[in-house]
Amino acid sequence: MATTREASAITKKQLAMRDLHWPGMETWLWNRKANKGFATIPKTMPLILKIMDEMTKGAPVSSTYLTLWCHTWDNSYVILNKHGDMANASGFGGQRGEHTWATRMKKLQELKFIDIKPGKSGPMGNAIIFNPHFILRWHHSIKTPGLTATSYAALVETALEIGAGDMLVEWTPFPPDGEPPVIPQPVIDAAAKAKVDLPTTGGAE
Repeated sequence: MATTREASAITKKQLAMRDLHWPGMETWLWNRKANKGFATIPKTMPLILKIMDEMTKGAPVSSTYLTLWCHTWDNSYVILNKHGDMANASGFGGQRGEHTWATRMKKLQELKFIDIKPGKSGPMGNAIIFNPHFILRWHHSIKTPGLTATSYAALVETALEIGAGDMLVEWTPFPPDGEPPVIPQPVIDAAAKAKVDLPTTGGAE
């Protein structure tokens, strides 16, 4: 994982290379620091979306997931009050657009990438997006059909390259609606514990 200084050096080098090949194009580039309306995404997102579609072959969910992510305010929470707009942004138009979008949302919920709660808009009123790295690690641990070894390996390798700690940290996978695993406590010898617990008097024996 690159340090802050190394990352700054990489950024400067890339900017120099960009300006070498495309000089004077600064005003034509989108800048999140100068424009409102942006979302923060992990650099592994393309692989995450690819894996999602492999896991839901025949009913891809990636466009629905990305649309949902882009409706957050960097808090992993979305108020689902514009179903038609979200369906359209996800690529589902026509009379059955909202129905198709809703089925994709339910599939994302079944796979535990998100959870849905009722609200003013009805049964599908609020959504929370869970960390996709943790969810995919859990799916890998239970061998969910559709999650291929090749795609998962590519995700892990990319995580290593960019230093995505949530894909690399030692962790016993469990779903967000499950109980965290019980971590065994170290066994302390009774005699040793008793000795440690004895108060000190300050005097010599």
